[in-house]
Amino acid sequence: MPRTDSPDLGLFLDILQTLEALDIPYMIIGAFAGTVYGVTRVTYDIDIVVDLDNAHIDALADAYPAPRYYADPYQMRSSVAMGIMFNIIDSERGEKADLIPLTMASPYRTAFQNRVRQTVETPDGEPFDVWCARPEDVIVGKLMAWAEGRSRKHESDIHEMLVYDALGFLAPLGLTLDEAYVERRAAQLGADVLEFWRMLKAAARKAQG
Repeated sequence: MPRTDSPDLGLFLDILQTLEALDIPYMIIGAFAGTVYGVTRVTYDIDIVVDLDNAHIDALADAYPAPRYYADPYQMRSSVAMGIMFNIIDSERGEKADLIPLTMASPYRTAFQNRVRQTVETPDGEPFDVWCARPEDVIVGKLMAWAEGRSRKHESDIHEMLVYDALGFLAPLGLTLDEAYVERRAAQLGADVLEFWRMLKAAARKAQG
């Protein structure tokens, strides 16, 4: 359950509440989703996958009007058609949120189908439930990102999530980590990714003695 008491997350929290109010299907992924499952690294790298139709796009654009906000419905429709990220920008606060449209070819489709409800705590102390990727899908996403750039941050994040699971902290969230699923997906991503995943599993077990 991440604490979100930094003002830099104001737009992100507002968008989550707007998506909930407008009944737009969405899912938190990436580093911020990982904080639900044991990642301790402070991150403002926040991504949201959204499944938008034309009515959703119009409603989202109306919720963030100019001149304070940039939420261009034309850009949203183009992004959905091309399957690329688009932004909502708050010029007053200088904040930007990245939204990823879900397409038929999206690598996030399986994760989206498996998404779960988790709780986010807000600065005013009023928690609310959001849609979040399952822990194994967060790990798969990080394996995908590691395969692209070999960043050490993904290594440390996955290791922390594995230790968090080993300590039994996923159970109170009503979750178990499906390592067999991660193993299959890692194998699909390539021999080097599978080797990397198995190395992280071994390191996590060693850390637990």
